Amino acid sequence: KPLANKGSDNDSDNNNNNEYEYEPFELKQVELNTIASSFAGLATNVAKLHAAITERFEDYLNDWIVMNQKRVMGEQYLYCYRETETETDTEIEGTATATETEIETTTTLTTNLGVQQNPALDRLPFAMKLAHERYMERFIDNTNNNSNSNSNSNKSKPAAAAAVLFIVQDGETNTVDQRMLEFKLWEEHKIPVVRMSLTKAFTHLKLDKDNGSLYILDDIAEKGGKDDKDEGSGSGSGPQLGPILYQASLVYYRAGYAPTDYPDGDDGIEWKAREMIERSIATKCPSLGYHLAGTKKVQQELARPGVLERFFDTGSDSDSNDRVQRMRDAFAGLYSLGDDAVEEDYLAIKDAISGSEGRYVLKPQREGGGYNYYGEKLAAKIGANVKRNDDGSLELGEDLAEFILMQRLFPPKQRAVLLRAGMVEGSGESISELGCFGTILQSFDGETTLHNEYAGFLLRTKFENVDEGGVASGFATLSSPYLC
Repeated sequence: KPLANKGSDNDSDNNNNNEYEYEPFELKQVELNTIASSFAGLATNVAKLHAAITERFEDYLNDWIVMNQKRVMGEQYLYCYRETETETDTEIEGTATATETEIETTTTLTTNLGVQQNPALDRLPFAMKLAHERYMERFIDNTNNNSNSNSNSNKSKPAAAAAVLFIVQDGETNTVDQRMLEFKLWEEHKIPVVRMSLTKAFTHLKLDKDNGSLYILDDIAEKGGKDDKDEGSGSGSGPQLGPILYQASLVYYRAGYAPTDYPDGDDGIEWKAREMIERSIATKCPSLGYHLAGTKKVQQELARPGVLERFFDTGSDSDSNDRVQRMRDAFAGLYSLGDDAVEEDYLAIKDAISGSEGRYVLKPQREGGGYNYYGEKLAAKIGANVKRNDDGSLELGEDLAEFILMQRLFPPKQRAVLLRAGMVEGSGESISELGCFGTILQSFDGETTLHNEYAGFLLRTKFENVDEGGVASGFATLSSPYLC
């Protein structure tokens, strides 16, 4: 049963850089993140902070907010409308109470707008709770622990209570955000959480080869190193392991997406731990398939003409065809640099190395920020791996296949004050990227959707002259959308 915490990043885009002329912006999807979608906890609390500030200091901030509203929405949309009702009692016999409705054109912000409540810190743990309960229903017999019973043979022996396992990085720096999810799981649902890296997982997890249960082991004392790398179930000569602490009902990955999460190499203990987890009956967030679906290459393929139609029953249904077209219209331009490149891809590549490099971003199959190529570096990277033939055609080098080329988006600029580590980093022109969390829980065979919902938002803001957009990597800050 895969559980996916999805983060879909979106930018507004137009190609008009004149702030005094308005053209409508469009929402464009930048990417879909299916592993380690961070900041649900921090973004929820940042939204509360911004809501409190904008409500308490409304008069002081009004001109600032209206200025940014004008930049994004244009002069014609500058005014918000407030509808007020006043009841007036009358002494004229035989008449009812009169109701006056005034529609006032004003730049004062109405109370039902502004910074919205962010449900991410409630909805993500709720989805984890559903996955945990589903595991308990399917695999643990809580009604009859008698080993001689005729209960479902697929159910695990209830040797230990179940817990959610967080796979995290060694030396994790985003612990606070992760702990908020952990605390909410316990406070609201009384589900315990155990945290460990993939390195530690090799020695502190054990796979029951008979029924697929994934056991979390306690350690008594640390001894020696990692000598035996073949067992992959805690039987090496490292830590001396104690009894089983829990069964893992859900494995939630906040690591495992970067090469640095596998320091022992391609055949190392981290990959063996990952294999052990994937072979178990524990729910994975994400499953291996969902993890791969979030790669940039897969998203580039989904954007190709005719591919979305595979997943929707279109035929002669005009509504379905319209839905597919609207989804495709939301995609940013995505182009292959591999041996599957088509004419549309080659045209974009030629454009990028012929003076229009500023219109594109070169992206590898990496997450976390800091790995993309922009501007002159983009043109140089592609140019060094492309051969121009006499007939004008291009031959792409093998090294480019790990990248995709993407249309660069130009969101509306807004004035902002950015803080980092409690100090004002600066003020000036900024741009933002909106992410929407979503949670989906599928049956083990993928045939039934057990849960699927929108689960909150994340807004990242950076100064306009900053190319990269990662928060943990130091390029952007957490912010909140303000509805007008």
